[in-house]
Amino acid sequence: MSNSILFHGSKEVVKTPEIRAAKYNKDFYFGFYCTLLENQAARWATRFTGHGIINKYQYSESSDLNIKKFEKMTEEWLDFIVACRNGKKHNYDIVEGPMADDTIFNYVQNFIDGKISRKNFWSLVEFKYPTHQISFNTEKALECLKFIDSYEVTDEE
Repeated sequence: MSNSILFHGSKEVVKTPEIRAAKYNKDFYFGFYCTLLENQAARWATRFTGHGIINKYQYSESSDLNIKKFEKMTEEWLDFIVACRNGKKHNYDIVEGPMADDTIFNYVQNFIDGKISRKNFWSLVEFKYPTHQISFNTEKALECLKFIDSYEVTDEE
């Protein structure tokens, strides 16, 4: 994915991406989140009000960065997300992999809380549709993104 188009769903046009500390920890900790999947960005953009903005970026990967890629949901991916969601910071500039969407996040939270076993977690997520996210976790990583354009979307499209 060294040179590709990425999408970011938002309530606003984001010409200059930035890392914001949020109230809740995210899958890959605090970062600026994008995806290869335009329809997923549309879901992010419209999730609260039914309308939003998709921002489009050119991504040029830099070999100078510390990058972690998860090709699919694995034990390592699950443990990484649990650690990040519990507030553990990592030292990667960029982290890429599947997303723990709302449904999967509920399973992750149940696993964290000891309500389901690791084996049960994997049986529950086995048939979920593919997701993708890439988190830019440092200012240096954000330099890999070049804003192309943006456009409005609604959840009726």
